[in-house]
Amino acid sequence: MKIAIPHIHKIEGEAGFWAKVTKTGKIEELKLQTLLGLRQIEGILVGRRYFEVPIVVSRICGICPVPHILCAITSLENALKIKVSEQTSLLRKLLLAANIIHSHTLHLFFLSLPDFFNIEDDLDLLKKFKKESKSALRIRDLALEITRVVGGRAIHPITPIVGGFTRLPEREKLKEILVKIPQAIEDANLLIETFKKIEYPEFKRETLFASVFNGEDYPYYVEKFIKIGEEKFTFSDFYSVQIEEDLKSPPVKRVRFRGKAYMVGAIARIKNNGKFLTKNSREKFEEFLKEKKISEEEYFKNIFHNLFSQTIEVLHFLEVSQELLREILKLPLKEEKPKINPPRCTFGGASGLSALEAPRGTLFHYYEIDKDGRILNCNIVTPTAQFLHNVEEDLKIILPKILKFKKEERIRKVRSLIRVYDPCISCATH
Repeated sequence: MKIAIPHIHKIEGEAGFWAKVTKTGKIEELKLQTLLGLRQIEGILVGRRYFEVPIVVSRICGICPVPHILCAITSLENALKIKVSEQTSLLRKLLLAANIIHSHTLHLFFLSLPDFFNIEDDLDLLKKFKKESKSALRIRDLALEITRVVGGRAIHPITPIVGGFTRLPEREKLKEILVKIPQAIEDANLLIETFKKIEYPEFKRETLFASVFNGEDYPYYVEKFIKIGEEKFTFSDFYSVQIEEDLKSPPVKRVRFRGKAYMVGAIARIKNNGKFLTKNSREKFEEFLKEKKISEEEYFKNIFHNLFSQTIEVLHFLEVSQELLREILKLPLKEEKPKINPPRCTFGGASGLSALEAPRGTLFHYYEIDKDGRILNCNIVTPTAQFLHNVEEDLKIILPKILKFKKEERIRKVRSLIRVYDPCISCATH
C-alpha cells in the first residue's frame, strides 16, 4: 500500500509525506519530504561583514526570527570576545521568552487543536472555541507587543546587534506590558485547561530528548551544556563531535546523535529541566499527570504530549517575562554604545559557536571571521533538522495501526502526528 500526502498544510513551510507499507504492516519506504528549495542563507553570509549577519539570518523564518538573531549575535560575540551588560542580557531573555510564547500559542490553537476535532476551517474553530480563541489571540498579541517594544518591530526585529541594542525600549511601554501580564497568565491557564481535556491518542515510543541544561534553573538563553538522555556535553562538544549532519540529501541537514534519532523542543526541555518550572506551571503539569493517571515516565513516551508541554511553557514563560520586566525596570535603562566595529586586531582566525532554545528546540549558530571582519564560514543547525528523523520513527509506529482506516482518516492521522512536532520547514531548508 502506498500512502502519499503531497502537501501537509498548517505547518510553517512546505512538506509532504510518502510511505510504502505491506499488508502485514511492514514499512518498506517512509519519508517526510521538505518541498521548499534550498535557500542558501549560509552562502549569502559568506563574505559579508559580521554585523550584517543578524539581520540576514532573521529572514530564515517569520515566526522565529528572534532565536536566529540572538543565536547569531551571541556566536559572534563569543568569536570577538565581547561581553554584554546585565541590561542587554535581560532584554534579550525577554525577547526570546516572548517569541516562545508567541510561537507556541500560534501552533497550539490554530495549527494543532483543529486536528482533535476534525476541523478544517479556522472559522469553525473560532465558533467552537470562542472564549479560548480570544485568550489565544490576547496572549499572541502581548508576545508580539513585547517583540515590537524591545526589538523595534514585531516581525524581524532590528534593534538587537552585536554588543547590545541600537535603541532601548521606553520605560513606560515596558510598564504597560507588565500590567497586561496577569490577564495573559489567566488566558494561559484557560489554554492549559483546554488542552488538558483533549483525549490524546495512545502512543508509546521511547526516545532521546536533548536541550540546553545547567542543573540550576529552566534554561533557554545562552548556556554551556547540552543534556541528551542521561548524558551531558558542552554545547561545543555536542555540536562538533556528538551529532552527525547528513549533507547528502539537501535541502535539509538531517541530524542524528550517534546514529540515533532524538527530540528537541518543549517536551524535551520539560524532560530535562521540568523540576525548574515556575511553581504554577509545575503544579499544572503535575495536575495533568494526576488527572490522566499517568507517570512522568509514561508522559514522555507519548509524543502527542508535546502539545501539552507547549501549554505549560506558555504559562512558564509568561511568568518568567513578568519577573524579567520587573528586573529590567529596576535598571536605569541607559543607552549603551556597543562596539559595532571592534579593532582589526580582534579579528584574524576568530570563530564562535552559540546554542540557545528556539520555540521548537535547540538552535546552533557557528561563524568564522577573517581579519577584516568578514564571514569566512558559517553553519546553522536548526531544531527541525534535528527532529526530522524522530518524526519518521514515530510515523513507523503509527502507520501499521491505521492501515485499516479509510484513506481520508489515514491522511488525517499522519498529518496530526507531524503537526504535533510543530515543524518549521523554512528553518530546516535555510
